[in-house]
Amino acid sequence: MNNWFKRNSIHFIIVAILIVISFAYVFTPIMQGKSLSQSDVVQAQGSQKEIMDVRAKTGHAPLWTNSMFGGMPTYQIWTSFPNSITTYVVEGMKATFPNPVDTILLCLIGAYILFSVLKLNPWLALAGAIAFTFSSYNFILIDAGHANQMYAIAFFAPIVAGVILTFRGKYLLGGSLTAFALAMEIRSNHIQMTYYLLIALLILVIVELYNAIKTKQIKPFSTSIIYLVAAVILAVMVNAAMLWTTSEYAKESNRGPSNLTQHTTEPSSGLSKEYAYGWSQGVGESITFLIPNAYGGPSGMSALDVPSSNLVKAFEAKGASQEQAEGTVQQLGNMGVSTYWGEKPSTSGPFYFGAAVCFLFILGLLIVRSRLKWWLLATIVLVMLLSLGGNWPVISDLFFNYFPMYNKFRTVESILAIAELCFPIMAFLALNEVITSTDKAYILKKSLLALYITGGIVLILLALPDVFFSFKNAHHQDLVTGLTQALQGDSAYANSIASALVTDRIALFRADALRSLIFIIIAFGIIWLFLKQKINLTIASVAFIALMLIDLWSVDKRYLNNDNFVEKADYQQPFKLRDVDQIILRDPDPDYRVLDLSMGSPFTNAYTSYFYKSIGGYHAAKLKRYDELIDNQFTKSTNHDVLDMLNTKYIITADQKTQAAGMQANETACGHAWFVKSVKYVDNADQEMQAISAFDPKDEAIVDKQYKGLIDGKNLAVDPSSTITLTSYEPEHLVYQTGSTTTQVAVFSEIYYKEGWKMLIDGQEQPYFRADYLLRAAVIPVGNHKIEFIFHPASYYVGEDISLAGSILLVVALGGAAYVENKKKGKPEEKKKGKKA
Repeated sequence: MNNWFKRNSIHFIIVAILIVISFAYVFTPIMQGKSLSQSDVVQAQGSQKEIMDVRAKTGHAPLWTNSMFGGMPTYQIWTSFPNSITTYVVEGMKATFPNPVDTILLCLIGAYILFSVLKLNPWLALAGAIAFTFSSYNFILIDAGHANQMYAIAFFAPIVAGVILTFRGKYLLGGSLTAFALAMEIRSNHIQMTYYLLIALLILVIVELYNAIKTKQIKPFSTSIIYLVAAVILAVMVNAAMLWTTSEYAKESNRGPSNLTQHTTEPSSGLSKEYAYGWSQGVGESITFLIPNAYGGPSGMSALDVPSSNLVKAFEAKGASQEQAEGTVQQLGNMGVSTYWGEKPSTSGPFYFGAAVCFLFILGLLIVRSRLKWWLLATIVLVMLLSLGGNWPVISDLFFNYFPMYNKFRTVESILAIAELCFPIMAFLALNEVITSTDKAYILKKSLLALYITGGIVLILLALPDVFFSFKNAHHQDLVTGLTQALQGDSAYANSIASALVTDRIALFRADALRSLIFIIIAFGIIWLFLKQKINLTIASVAFIALMLIDLWSVDKRYLNNDNFVEKADYQQPFKLRDVDQIILRDPDPDYRVLDLSMGSPFTNAYTSYFYKSIGGYHAAKLKRYDELIDNQFTKSTNHDVLDMLNTKYIITADQKTQAAGMQANETACGHAWFVKSVKYVDNADQEMQAISAFDPKDEAIVDKQYKGLIDGKNLAVDPSSTITLTSYEPEHLVYQTGSTTTQVAVFSEIYYKEGWKMLIDGQEQPYFRADYLLRAAVIPVGNHKIEFIFHPASYYVGEDISLAGSILLVVALGGAAYVENKKKGKPEEKKKGKKA
């Protein structure tokens, strides 16, 4: 055991350094007891409130919530998976380290494992881990609160490490590491990031297959594939419940096939191309890999030093004071005027990989001899082309139209997360060649060439930026027109403001171009000093650690800094009770819905969900039928009949003059459940949607003819004195009491979801069906009955049993791999002792 600690002491030291780095980035606000304010996390707090309340009360997190979009499974909101080992790893990290230290540390450790597997010395591996982790996109995601996406990215590196180990012949160790890291990757529940990684790994497998054929090493390659397939199966088993429920839900979500064929802009399957390509990387925008503010930084004016800006000077030239000019510039930023001049609707910042990393990447293309170079180059070229989306759709359209699942994902620029991993891998493989090569003259020659290429590009752009870039987007003339109207027709003044904005964009470009040039020269200088034996390997490694930190850290601080933290009390209670909320919450009814029109679109805001069961919410994967309902019944105007059938008891309105929220009680809301007088059959979803556009939901049920067999022949008759009452409410278990002298059709103001819900009448399961496009309905027999709706999806509960088995197998595999590797490393020492004896 002592020998084991001695052999691995350097790794423990470096992990300690990684912990220090992770804490150091957010040291001041963490020490002040503040918490990171993340917009998506705040929205998640609203959407998860009912789930957490039930969990605190019962100890069980429900799998269904009525707090958003009328009701939906919690699979993509918050679900506990207690039988998966990954749950305890995630919870352990979050319990040990504050947010975002846990995320930063996971990225650092995972990348350090990868660079160690690539046989870099520990200190260069540390520098490589910093280069990957501190890429600007990661910190932009952290700031936004895309926690699942960042966790998925954090496990990219150890998955690649496991695959490489397996192809090197370390089958058990590589397979076990791949299984564990992939299990954690899947557990992060960001399928889009996992999908993109699998594209990169597929290219790696092709490269390895080509090499195996070329060198006639098919058997080792086949063995590696067997172990990797086993690793994938094991990782899937560990996450069986999550994957099964997600797959089940995806078919019914807005990622699934459309139900409508008329009056819909939805594609027949997947997302619309316009929606998926909404955030596409600009054709020239990848220059931000090298020069962060090349495209003006994030949307708005945050990148601009306002007091010294040309915009302020333009306003001062027209007689405004310094203070007035600065205020006007800030107002322009709030109105959508931006230093960012790309074609994206908005951006939180660029993909900056580091000037030194880009220099080393070019050097890697010149000197790296490993076949990994071709994998990295092919992957980077492909993901860069795919990131262009609608801006150059030749390749993107092929994937969107023909590759399985690709059309389920939006924001195609996010595939550049793969490039942010590949760039530092190539860069540090290049450094490894610099260190290990015996031909120093050759390395120096290629290093000079890399300097001329990267430094030359930056120098030319620094001198002549407006020759290569316009610094105007497609809406520039619209900006001039809008300014002219605001300035009462003074087009000369409007053009001077627009020109000042362009000048400020060029100034931002030049400032960062000069910055990048300095870092490129420093990186080359370190290599030159090492090759000329002016410094040793340790000093060179430490120099690159410092260089990566200074370069990337300073850019990251533009997007995630102390200003992003708030007092813990504000974080824990981000939603403040308004007067109108206090009034509505006095209602003792356990199950009614609220439409909140006071805070913008109710369908992109989870504020209401924090306090009530909302017909709106905030989620990218709504139920398809509910999404179609929104498009057809709420987008152009609000259909009051639909509000009634959803039991929308209160409507919160906004007074445009006072900005105060008011409240209207909806007296015609249908309630929890009701017996209808008649049933109208329709042929399909289009007719069903059309029928609910104007009907009386209390008297009539609109039912697809596929359910006719459950209704006909039941001797239905109307009983005006019949009753149906909700007697008990839990999100997963609703209990009603009925009383009727006739058999009738009852409609329940609950969202229909066929996977997992069952209806019991007096303890016996009975069929139910869909009515009014997305509600539940059933034939209720004569007499007094107890009606129950219970949500118990087999996909979750059976999946959890599989997860438990997978978790046990994974622990055994990891333990076996650790034992075998430790035994192998211990043998040489035992032999040496034997010789001495």
